[in-house]
Amino acid sequence: MKVTNEKTENSQVFLAIEMEPTEVEGSLEEAYRRLVKRTDVPGFRRGKAPRVMLERYIGRESLLKDAMNYLIPEACEKAITEQKIEAFARPSVEITRTDPLAFKAIVPLPPVITLGDYHQISMTPEPVEMGEDNVNAVIERIRHEQATWEPVERPVEENDMVVLDIESTADGKPFINRKGVQYQVLRDQPLPLPGFAGQISGMVRDEEKEFSLQIPQDFPKSELADKEARFKVRVGEVKQERLPELNDEFARGVDHIFDTIEKLKEHISEGLRQAAEAKARTDLEERVIEAAIDQSDVEFPPFLVEMEIDQLLEQQLRRWQASGHDLDSYLAAINKTEQKLREDLHTPATKRVIRSLVLGKISQEEKIEIDDSEVAAEIEDMIKDAAPERQDELRAFLSTPQSRRSISDVLVGRKTVRRLVEIAVEAKGDSKVNTEKEAKKEAKR
Repeated sequence: MKVTNEKTENSQVFLAIEMEPTEVEGSLEEAYRRLVKRTDVPGFRRGKAPRVMLERYIGRESLLKDAMNYLIPEACEKAITEQKIEAFARPSVEITRTDPLAFKAIVPLPPVITLGDYHQISMTPEPVEMGEDNVNAVIERIRHEQATWEPVERPVEENDMVVLDIESTADGKPFINRKGVQYQVLRDQPLPLPGFAGQISGMVRDEEKEFSLQIPQDFPKSELADKEARFKVRVGEVKQERLPELNDEFARGVDHIFDTIEKLKEHISEGLRQAAEAKARTDLEERVIEAAIDQSDVEFPPFLVEMEIDQLLEQQLRRWQASGHDLDSYLAAINKTEQKLREDLHTPATKRVIRSLVLGKISQEEKIEIDDSEVAAEIEDMIKDAAPERQDELRAFLSTPQSRRSISDVLVGRKTVRRLVEIAVEAKGDSKVNTEKEAKKEAKR
């Protein structure tokens, strides 16, 4: 076997490997001995057919394919050892010649992560501001949710609810045709097409109207983009919104635990505050992580990004399949080929790989570990909202070695991020303390 180390780039070693004819012949003989035991060759008992008859029956290509399935991995392993390469994963192989056998092997190398001085990252959470306007906005949303609709005898105005009969065509074919559909006339409403709500405004009950609208370029059905749609509509009923009065009765209608409007507002204010604090924590975590990434130097083999793209695709497809669709219908819905979708996912996948590698390196530096009790507690937290009759089943599934390792990895990630934030906040605090000490020293002088 002849091995040539052609180059090393992108955390990969490129090898050219040429096999000696005697090595290929030995592997073909081994393939013959394997295949003859499980192939029925006419005129011979199983396992007794000569090699020439087996080759004639199954074809030399089949024999060679079986031989290469064993020969190439063994040759790669031997070449990696001879070249003293620290392989991070199985190499990818491209056969360049079959007679005599020659192939190229791309060997991924372990990622190299050089961290910056993340202990110098200094940040503080954004202050959480919660005003009366925020509470009032939620109150107004609830009022609209509990509003009633009353028929009126007047022209349609903005925010009214109308009952419509709609007939339409686009590009000479049926487009939207529905009877008795309820439609709220909202400003800048893009559905069913931009400008539709404006055409309805001013109409009265039992009035009919015909008009045309341009279908936008980004319309989901691309074959209709930029076409003209012809509408004929009839208003069957006009309703206006009646909001409930803002009083204690309204509060009790939201939930019986609120006997006054003030208690409802207090509850909303507390919920908004908790949500804002959670967002502030998340924003701080993201800023600290980005700072740690920005000051790090990361090199890794490209196959990690491809693996991450596979996972992202699987996640998207799983959500789509939950509604009974397959990959082809998903691609049709987003108007993309699988190759284009993979290209679109390349940048976010790369960012996820870098993030994971940097956090993994920091977890090693900080010696972050998770014990069995933490995994067990996480499992109990994951199943607490499940139906009681399913909890034992879920607990058993989540307690398998593979699931526990996955949960442990997640917990290590969380603890690492918390540690990073802790370092950043402490650094900010130390900075303030030092500044105060220095000011006191100056004052004494």
